[in-house]
Amino acid sequence: MRKIVVVGSLNMDVVIETPHLPECGETVSGKKIDLVSGGKGANQAYAAGKLGGNVTMIGAVGNDAAGETLLYNLKSVGVDVTGIRQMENGTTGQAFIAVDDNGDNSIIIIPGANGLVTKELIDEKADIIKESDIVIMQLEIPLDVVEYVKEMAVRERKTVIVDPAPALPDLPDHFWRGIDYVKPNETELAILTGRKLKTREELIGGARVLIEKGVRNVIVTLGSEGCLMVTEDTEAFFCPYQVKAVDTTAAGDSFTAAFALALSQGKTCGEAVDLGQKVSSVAVTRKGAQTSIPTMEEVKKMWDE
Repeated sequence: MRKIVVVGSLNMDVVIETPHLPECGETVSGKKIDLVSGGKGANQAYAAGKLGGNVTMIGAVGNDAAGETLLYNLKSVGVDVTGIRQMENGTTGQAFIAVDDNGDNSIIIIPGANGLVTKELIDEKADIIKESDIVIMQLEIPLDVVEYVKEMAVRERKTVIVDPAPALPDLPDHFWRGIDYVKPNETELAILTGRKLKTREELIGGARVLIEKGVRNVIVTLGSEGCLMVTEDTEAFFCPYQVKAVDTTAAGDSFTAAFALALSQGKTCGEAVDLGQKVSSVAVTRKGAQTSIPTMEEVKKMWDE
């Protein structure tokens, strides 16, 4: 099994259950509040570790109780946390997540120590990247650091996976060059390309915008509608695994982690997409971020038996 390194964010999630997500200016009475370990980077590292992968994470937390909890959770599923620095001058990142009765969510992120991840920290941890085979990143740490890691990974001929969330408009073309896999959802793809993407043809066209900028493969997750994969020469839709969603938090992170894990095991891209859909379909039937992520045995029990 090849080695995976996740470079990215760690957050303590404040999850608020509410009947519906408030409109602008609206006050809503919530049902419940929970503290759950999260952050897109930590979610992906945790999921890959819990599914049985060989995973290390690079990132930063504060020297506080939340940071200790996040580190403990990652270590509990076998993730190597030697690449995570505890910052004396920063607090652990936080995400405030409202989840409605349909399982849909809205999220506000306070970066905290995630904003203190620098190129110098990456240089200190460069051996971890060089010794890994697959590099996963998101956009919850500074963008210049994400690109710095990408360039390092490309030079070292690593497989580079970018989950471009939170999506940013007008990213420079050079940001995309050399990335092997980009995994936006349909909303993120619309932001990244500056296009309205409603139909299947429009989604394919949006994915091809990123292909033309240098991405080798674009995988667009479509929630209950399944998944789209576009390469320079092909496009394919994958049917969803139908479940009743109760919370979509970390569904995309579960997909990304499972996809990377399958690649690390020598599976084809199509097989990796299939595993990603299976794992994320289990995750959305549970509440929370890392608390929703299944083991491989749970995935097989649900879909392979």
